[in-house]
Amino acid sequence: MYRQAFVFVRMLNKDKYKLREHIMIDFSGKVALVTGGSRGIGAATVKAMTTTGAKVVLHYGSNREAAEKTAQEAGADKCHLVCAELSEVGVAGTLWREAMSWKGQVDILVNNAGVFYSAPIAGTDDAWQSAWQKTLQINLIATADLCREAINTWQASGSGGSIVNISSRAAFRGDDPAYWSYAASKGAMISLTKTLARAYSSDGIYTYAVAPGFVSTDMALDAFEKDPELRPRVVRDIPMGDIAPSSEVANTICFLASGLATNVTGQTIDINGASYVR
Repeated sequence: MYRQAFVFVRMLNKDKYKLREHIMIDFSGKVALVTGGSRGIGAATVKAMTTTGAKVVLHYGSNREAAEKTAQEAGADKCHLVCAELSEVGVAGTLWREAMSWKGQVDILVNNAGVFYSAPIAGTDDAWQSAWQKTLQINLIATADLCREAINTWQASGSGGSIVNISSRAAFRGDDPAYWSYAASKGAMISLTKTLARAYSSDGIYTYAVAPGFVSTDMALDAFEKDPELRPRVVRDIPMGDIAPSSEVANTICFLASGLATNVTGQTIDINGASYVR
């Protein structure tokens, strides 16, 4: 799933050459499905994967314009757009089948699509129930449905594959009082990742999780613009001094999916500037 590039580096003070080995990610011949691929971490992942040779099924929920823009930036011939509303029960199975129909294979599944609904405990019962149901359906159940489809497909073909689930720092340290459902869904994704790794690694199916803190995405930047005091408050909690760029999350996803470290299966990689260290 990767290539090794050997390069000669001339030493400045010696008339000799030294052989150095560099490992490079190469997804040539691979097809990835990235959910929520139109913006943010998803868009950065689509671009990173196409840059390293992958063909990508770019899933989006409603923003066709953003999806098309990301595809153009990544290489339109390298992307296949699929619209699916993951808040609807059973849609994940349809999404998987559409993804498979493009090239006849999907080798990498990145479960990135997620929602973040506020549900204060003092709010109405309807608002509370709605936030929990939508959050769990999109963040957890649709993720589990796609994992099930992928594992059944890969077991049947004997091909193996990689799953990367995008969780959150909130899975470990919790979240603000209005976001119980978000923290709970992301915590469950960690347990799901561990379970799949223990159950299916012997079949060549490797499952990982990434847990970002605040990341520089359009959503985060919009929130900072609406509340000028938010960014300074967030940054004060980050020893590195700023939120993470989405490209770093994408690079981590690519590394995990590359097959370069399969013994990491079942583990979670934190990307939060040391704002939460386990």
